[in-house]
Amino acid sequence: MQEDTSSVFSDPALYINRELSWLEFNQRVLEEAQDPGNPLLERLKFLAIVGSNLDEFFEVRVAGLKQQRESNVSEIGPDGMSPGEQLAAISARVRKLVNDKYSVWSKELVPALEQSNISFLSYEELTKEEEQYYTKYFEEFIFPVLTPLAVDPSHPFPHLLNKSVNVAIELEGNDLKNAHLGVVQVPRMLPHLLTYKAGGKGIYRYIFIGNLIQIHVGSLFRGVAVKGAYQFRVTRNSNLYLDEEETDNLLKTIEHELHNRSRGDAVRLEIQQDCPRHMADQLLQMFNLTGDDLYQVEGPISFLGLMPVISEVDRPDLKFRPFVPVVVSASAPPEDIFSQIRHKAILLHHPYESFQTVLDFIEQAAVDPDVLAIKQTLYRTSGHSQIVASLADAAQSGKQVTVVIELKARFDEAANINWAKTLQEAGANVVYGIVGLKTHAKLALVVRREEDGIRRYLHLGTGNYNQVTAKLYEDFGLLTCDPEITNDSAELFNYLTGVSVFPGLKKIKAAPKALHKFVLEMIEREIDHAKNGKPAAIFGKVNALVDEETIKALYRASQAGVMINLLVRGICCLRSKVPGVSENITVRSIVGRFLEHSRVYRFENAGELEVYLASADWMARNFFRRVETCFPVEDAGLRVRIEQILNISWKDNAKAREQGQEPTYVRRVWAGERVDAQALFLEQAFRDRHAGIRSRSTTGSDA
Repeated sequence: MQEDTSSVFSDPALYINRELSWLEFNQRVLEEAQDPGNPLLERLKFLAIVGSNLDEFFEVRVAGLKQQRESNVSEIGPDGMSPGEQLAAISARVRKLVNDKYSVWSKELVPALEQSNISFLSYEELTKEEEQYYTKYFEEFIFPVLTPLAVDPSHPFPHLLNKSVNVAIELEGNDLKNAHLGVVQVPRMLPHLLTYKAGGKGIYRYIFIGNLIQIHVGSLFRGVAVKGAYQFRVTRNSNLYLDEEETDNLLKTIEHELHNRSRGDAVRLEIQQDCPRHMADQLLQMFNLTGDDLYQVEGPISFLGLMPVISEVDRPDLKFRPFVPVVVSASAPPEDIFSQIRHKAILLHHPYESFQTVLDFIEQAAVDPDVLAIKQTLYRTSGHSQIVASLADAAQSGKQVTVVIELKARFDEAANINWAKTLQEAGANVVYGIVGLKTHAKLALVVRREEDGIRRYLHLGTGNYNQVTAKLYEDFGLLTCDPEITNDSAELFNYLTGVSVFPGLKKIKAAPKALHKFVLEMIEREIDHAKNGKPAAIFGKVNALVDEETIKALYRASQAGVMINLLVRGICCLRSKVPGVSENITVRSIVGRFLEHSRVYRFENAGELEVYLASADWMARNFFRRVETCFPVEDAGLRVRIEQILNISWKDNAKAREQGQEPTYVRRVWAGERVDAQALFLEQAFRDRHAGIRSRSTTGSDA
């Protein structure tokens, strides 16, 4: 019987604030940019990722906290911090993070890149030849696109788009009357970085387009003196606000909201360090912001614009070693995916094993004359999706194709709307799931006519059906034709597409009705085993641990003597190693070349090991506001392989950090041999591919 822990674990000191924990994760990403052991251009990429992550953090999390503070409707979490207290703490922590980001840029990356003939120049550093080239480039390609905007009583401040780079101009002159501020928007359609190709092979010299506009901005305000020009950008609230109960057409409503997203309330102003304070104050006033929202920076206004450099620069020595993942196959002929699955369930570990197997599964189902129906969920997919193309082909050939597309997948809404229209035009049944819930489960069900009757084949995953991110994200996938688990998935699809109560399932544990209860029951069972002197342990690998009830259950398990290892990549609100509370809990995070994305729940169960893969993190949103799946790995060989992968990951002392005091994480001290889990998995993939091994994922052999 589960104990009431509401008062026992009510001390706010037992919980780390969600937002501060997220910022600590971003600090770990920044450490990869600081790490001289990483290739130089990869360090640059990590720096760009930090910038992108911070953008989204302000667009969503800070924006939400500001709304709570202004509406006086506060959601106080277990850490006890009010929205105002969180915003103050965030401001202090972000400033340190931003300072560290620009420090590694100017003091480490820029000098090191220059030594490798990759230069990021200011206009003053250009050669005469380059000046002439860029002056002509400005006149021919940039000037015609620009619009000078004065700000005075008859010219209101323009509504600048979210995260767009702009130039603020301080003007002076007798004819200005009330206009002393001008604004020029940097065109989004033009490249963020410009390069002069005449520098010679292997030499890359870049200038930011914003800097070029700064220098030539006087040509836009003729007859007026330009006292100064400063790049800036504003970050806006990007949350979508929908009342699904009152919406007749969800697709059209979201399309309308996306149009408004870029014009949401401002939440952050970034401006160049040399901008005078009176100019910054004027901009703050225009955006209805305060000094707490101002970040003056010495360097690029937007680091995301640096990403093209990584692909453009032909320097393999400055990048991670390229690799081709293993294509997993279980039996000959390899092109017959259905016979492979009938032979044995297939476990895939991406990106080390190719996502092509999943693409082949859907593509072969689309062209197989014996396949009658395909049902699939899509949360995030790639820009040129082979899966969508296969589903469209299947629908056009007369197969029954049903696709549950999540239109509310944050920042992928527009892409998913386009895919929905494409599939509808092809003749597929496209639905958007359950009102009030996001469909985050990863399921692809194929119904096939065979000699002995109808058989269903199923792919379940921990990650998205995205062939691009599958090369960058670490995830698991399972292909099976197990009758019970395929029947469970069919019941779930009926729930998503029809009008029915949440189904009772035999093997799949699904949110929003059953998953939270299942996780708590599994923790409770380990507590009982520990109290009865039986082997008891929990290994959880998730992206985030936030749910208060789950944290309390883990605290109780620790007190009962259950050994708990948690690999939490990002947010973790649980505090480990608190005397008398969480002494038996260890929390680690791996941040490396690939994004650790898989969710694995492992329970010792008195020596009868149980392993589950899932689409859900341990967060209230996943448990109660999403449709999620958690499914068992029942094949002994596959279970052993997952166990080996978890063990290697836990031993990592190269890219793993361990939660210490406060919300900070510290790199693990090498104890003997250096262990880089991702590097080891890569080396295994290299060996398997060169040895021609196609079936390791189905045999349970050593990882």
